[in-house]
Amino acid sequence: MNDRAALDLLLEHGPLSRTRIGKLTGLSKPTASQLLARLEAAGLVLASGTTEGRPGPNAQLYEVNPAAAHAAGLDVTPERVLAAVADITGRTVGTYELPTPGRSPSRPVVHQVTDALDGAVKAAGLARDDVRRLVVGTPGAFDPTTGRLRYAPHLPGWHAPALLEELAAALPMPVEYENDVNLVAVAEQRLGAARGHGDFVLLWNEGGLGAALVLGGRLHRGWTGGAGEVGFLPVPGAPLVRQVTKANSGGYQELAGSQAVPRLARELGVPHIPSGSHTQVAAALVARAAGEDGGPGRLLLETYATRLATGLASLVSVLDPELVVLSGASLTAGGDVLRTLVQNELEELAAARPRLVVGGVREHPVLRGALESALATTRDEVFDTAR
Repeated sequence: MNDRAALDLLLEHGPLSRTRIGKLTGLSKPTASQLLARLEAAGLVLASGTTEGRPGPNAQLYEVNPAAAHAAGLDVTPERVLAAVADITGRTVGTYELPTPGRSPSRPVVHQVTDALDGAVKAAGLARDDVRRLVVGTPGAFDPTTGRLRYAPHLPGWHAPALLEELAAALPMPVEYENDVNLVAVAEQRLGAARGHGDFVLLWNEGGLGAALVLGGRLHRGWTGGAGEVGFLPVPGAPLVRQVTKANSGGYQELAGSQAVPRLARELGVPHIPSGSHTQVAAALVARAAGEDGGPGRLLLETYATRLATGLASLVSVLDPELVVLSGASLTAGGDVLRTLVQNELEELAAARPRLVVGGVREHPVLRGALESALATTRDEVFDTAR
């Protein structure tokens, strides 16, 4: 327990002296010295210079050995597979992006995964066997009862019945699969706006509209992994969508998804609508509108906020979370202006009054969440000095 406490402190604070570790853990100097000697012999910590600029003799500093282990994450979308490798401290040491355009993938999914992973491993100067664990983030979720991907018909090639077995045979490390929005919630809980919060909802609006539910400090995935697929939610203000899995859409997605923003902008007479994907156009329009005091742009932002709050009202009425995190390009682009509008609307539509915040992990949040998830298990394994 003392070993793990010291390692966690080094991860949190960076290089520390023996005296500082003793104070933070409550251990005596001899015990702290024995602990550091044991961890250094195990290859888990390194001596990393000395303190400077303080009265008295310089003290030896220690840090977690970055090379003690590595973990990897993948962020999978219909357009590309983005891979990264991180050392045990959480520092990303290699990345690789593999484009996968088209509805019919030219390479099997197994090769897409291994090629993307190998690219990141090579960029890190490592071998595939150096990676202890891989977490893969995809839209939808793999049903734990069948092993097949659900809620993501737009992800070509990922629905084969034997896919997980084929990936397990092709990869030398344990592999976990997680919904992409759930991984954004992991990133926000460990590094971003939800740090210190055990009950929160994360609303994601980028390629699709989804949510992650964290209850009692743990992700709530649902019986088939579909908890948080709120894009399928029927909501006032949108036509009732039937056969939602075949339509790959639902009321909330049609009302407030990224594709609804450019359409709404045209209806409201917003000038100079940019070109690009739905996500790019929506983010650009929302960002521009957030800087306007009136006119069609401001009306666009207010209408968008009402639409977002309409679906959120159902979520918070059922879950009563402490916090709601707004994430994804179409939401973070609006910053605090959009957040305030949604907060005000939500307070009129729901009895529960959670605090709304804008997500703090902006750069590849799905990938960051995959790395954080893989690192958490890897650290539990590597830092267990009682074995």
